[in-house]
Amino acid sequence: MKCVAGGIEGGFVVSLFQSVGTILGMATPDFQGGDILSGKKEYLRQLSAVDEILQLEEIRSLIGTHPRQVVVDAVRTVLEELRRTILSSKDSAELADLELEPKDLVPLIIDLVREVMHPHLKRVINATGVVIHTNLGRSILAPEAVDALVTVAEGYSNLEFDLKLGERGSRHDHVEDLLCTLTGAEAAAVVNNNAGAVLLALATLASGKEVVVSRGELVEIGGSFRIPDVMRQSGAILREVGTTNKTYLRDYRGAIGEETALLLKVHTSNFRVVGFAAEVSLEELVVLGGEYNVPVMNDLGSGVFVDLSQYGLSHEPTVQEALKAGADVVTFSGDKLLGAPQAGIILGKREFVEKIKKHPLARALRVDKLTLAGLEATLRLYLDPALAIERVPTLEMILAPLANLEKRAHRLGEELKKKVGKTFDVKVEKEISRVGGGALPLEELPTYVVGLTSAEFSAVELAGKLRLSEPPIVARLKEDKVLLDMRTVRDEEIPGITSAFEGIAQPRK
Repeated sequence: MKCVAGGIEGGFVVSLFQSVGTILGMATPDFQGGDILSGKKEYLRQLSAVDEILQLEEIRSLIGTHPRQVVVDAVRTVLEELRRTILSSKDSAELADLELEPKDLVPLIIDLVREVMHPHLKRVINATGVVIHTNLGRSILAPEAVDALVTVAEGYSNLEFDLKLGERGSRHDHVEDLLCTLTGAEAAAVVNNNAGAVLLALATLASGKEVVVSRGELVEIGGSFRIPDVMRQSGAILREVGTTNKTYLRDYRGAIGEETALLLKVHTSNFRVVGFAAEVSLEELVVLGGEYNVPVMNDLGSGVFVDLSQYGLSHEPTVQEALKAGADVVTFSGDKLLGAPQAGIILGKREFVEKIKKHPLARALRVDKLTLAGLEATLRLYLDPALAIERVPTLEMILAPLANLEKRAHRLGEELKKKVGKTFDVKVEKEISRVGGGALPLEELPTYVVGLTSAEFSAVELAGKLRLSEPPIVARLKEDKVLLDMRTVRDEEIPGITSAFEGIAQPRK
């Protein structure tokens, strides 16, 4: 977007042009326009001037509640779009339905202004069943974290001020003690995300030196983030050992030399190598590192503080286990299984973490007061693991009892049958949910869904309408059905879903 005196051009205006094309029910004309034919002049004369439209009562009222420049830009855009439509038309039949009176343009202008002023980033209902949905903002924050975030946002804070000493402090202090208490780490640092944590740790500990890592752990995760790429950006030299499916301790041993700065173990997160496979455990790698005085770093990806296997799920390595195994540095995400705001957390031996904190990149990757407030409040919940299971939405949804999901599904199903049963065939069915976020990729979580079909809409059409409803609803498709997975739908969201379906069944005239 490019701002200029008296208006806005670039992305803003192009967006308005596209919107007008949609409102007019026709394709947006080529910006090059067409030849001006004599028969089009009469249509062009009928177009009102900007000032004339601005004097209309409805438009004056619109200016009273919205920025004047936005309204003026919308008026100009509607007129320009109509002008281009006229000039690019091939015959008079294409123009026969155009309504060019000033009053006829008012709805178009109002819709454009509302679209521009409507928040682009908004809350959506996640009905996909993917708990840690990367595209939908990953984890939902606990109420305590939301409250802490709002409190800090509303006023000044002691972000980098020591209230006891009355002098400059460190933003790490707000969560470091908590992280060390919960995990047993000697020191802790927090950056903006786990990719940043890995980058910063490698840049500090291994720039210009070799980092030994198994080929089977050179993963790519969401957004095309690749471990080899981030290693190169850090200045570290990648030293691959083993094969995709099998790496032995002797492979690491054979790669260690004078230029070796670090042994790196990467949790594969979003995939598993099964069958004819072998890998070196973190414990084995730590013993090997001790023999050669080479530190060991463990990138956990989706770090977790609670052993999920005690609740019947597959075992996911916990942060505490990694530190107990002797890893010198451990990195993981705050916004995945931990259920906190987006952050990259670095734990480990004090001598290494303190160096990491002082690296020039640490300032570029640091987190703000809102992240720290939400993270601190979430971490406090983990002081009582049972409370964390109950209050952290990510854990609560992953571990939700199947009976609760069935009850919620029947409640929504009955509401939809009552309100829109004539338009939609509604059925409650058993299905499978996923954890998401690169965690527990093989885990299948039994769930209940509300499945919907309609003679009026295809599944793709219905899913599209749900995404454009208020609030937007993101569902999943299976064959010819739209599925609403109750694992990620909250009780308070059911009325919003019902209302959206009512709007689709009885569209606004």
